[in-house]
Amino acid sequence: MVDALFPAVNALKQATKENFPLRLALIQSAEAAKMGMEQTTQLVAHKGNAGYLRERSAGHQDPGAASMFLILKAATDTRTDC
Repeated sequence: MVDALFPAVNALKQATKENFPLRLALIQSAEAAKMGMEQTTQLVAHKGNAGYLRERSAGHQDPGAASMFLILKAATDTRTDC
């Protein structure tokens, strides 16, 4: 989850500093989360359930990162009033 959440929070902070409208800030945050999620396919898991797979986990997206991206994407999609 942190693999998607950390870049999303950083993107949101940066957008806030630059006084972007909330909708644009959320879009940038979701895009950063997507990039973080996609990068998990290159990693070898050492913790959590995927940690049991070790090297076999490489090439597979982290489900926690994927769910965090989907949550942030849903927040972006539902914010139409800003």
